[in-house]
Amino acid sequence: MRNALSRAGVPALEVVGVRTVVDRLAASDIWRRPAVRVLAFCLLPLLLLLVDAVTGPKVRLSPLMVAGPAFAAIFCVPRCVLAVLAVTLPCSVAASAVNQHLDTVNFPVQFGSTVLIGAASVAASAIRVRGERRLAASRWVAEVTQRVLLHPLPRRSGPFDVASLYLAADEEAAVGGDLYGVARCGRNTRVLVGDVQGKGLASLEMVSCVLNSFRRSTRHGLPLDEMVGEIEAAFREEVQEQTAATDPGVRPAGQLATESFVTGVAADLSDDGRIRLVNLGHPAPLLLHGGTVTALEPTVPAPPVGLADLNADGLVVDTADIPPGATLLLYTDGVTEARDTSGAFYPLAERVRRWTDTEPEALLAALHADLRRYAGARIVDDIAMVALRRSPVRAPADGVSADDRRARPAPPESPRADEGPTPFDAPAPVPRTHPAE
Repeated sequence: MRNALSRAGVPALEVVGVRTVVDRLAASDIWRRPAVRVLAFCLLPLLLLLVDAVTGPKVRLSPLMVAGPAFAAIFCVPRCVLAVLAVTLPCSVAASAVNQHLDTVNFPVQFGSTVLIGAASVAASAIRVRGERRLAASRWVAEVTQRVLLHPLPRRSGPFDVASLYLAADEEAAVGGDLYGVARCGRNTRVLVGDVQGKGLASLEMVSCVLNSFRRSTRHGLPLDEMVGEIEAAFREEVQEQTAATDPGVRPAGQLATESFVTGVAADLSDDGRIRLVNLGHPAPLLLHGGTVTALEPTVPAPPVGLADLNADGLVVDTADIPPGATLLLYTDGVTEARDTSGAFYPLAERVRRWTDTEPEALLAALHADLRRYAGARIVDDIAMVALRRSPVRAPADGVSADDRRARPAPPESPRADEGPTPFDAPAPVPRTHPAE
């Protein structure tokens, strides 16, 4: 997120080469089997021994055999590295015998070096395994934290299909400074997407404060503008408490209160397709329909949560319509601030035009893949996206549209001479249909 709403992104360093090869190899399904790994690294010294025997004493490959335990330390557990070392040492002795090198002064040095490097490889493998276990535990805690803060969104809310995507800037965390929430409020689907100042795990307290206030206000059925006021009040109280608890020697008193804010968009989507929007210094949502992309810009810009004192005109609630089959896409600025190798920002409105008629889950999956291709490893901010698609109107089975049926008048009754109509004389009933969504 931009610092004070105007931070310039700096591309992160892209790591390529050996690390890329290692990551791809580790992701292979066959390579994940421990037996395959041990066999591969045990074949290395055996292959070098065979080549050494063929080439004769002029070429000595025994010093290269130490690569087996060294590479095994990257992928294998310590006992597997020991197995590779147990194969490497006899192969090293056999290669020295083939090259008539056993009785030389350098052989003990070479053999001792192989033993020391092998022992270091076993130790390195143990340290790596311990670190992986700690990382797995940290990721588990982060995933639990994400489920607690960002409740899983319903797949459907009223007439709207819902999908969400979250990418934390911190690779080792599952949650950061972005937030979203969806809940039913009467006959409305209420959604909130926001971005707390800062990123990563340091902003979790503010994320929790905003989301708890959003859910509480929605459960109580508060109107959209009153809900924003409740979030503002709760956020200010949270900031004051954190400011009071901050050590003045570490951070000047009052600095937290003057710098903290949350940008966001809150929307009420009525079941009849009416949208009411409040934009608090956040990127405008996009309305996708029929190959067109429309940015729902606010008529009167409002300051973010925490800076409401800057707004002297009060809060303005904008309205719009979402047609049947259209999708409302809400996102944080981590999407539009992603850069390619030339430093150009990701053109979201332009790229999303090709998926305007796509289901929400497929839409976010396509956006995610396209964003990764565009920015590579240069995504340096948290990313959150929520897509809500209003169900299209389905045509009746006989092929007559609901509008035609509503417009067709009932046939008039024929005058009769006899007394009272019979059931057969009654006009054919007109099917009752609900208004088109």
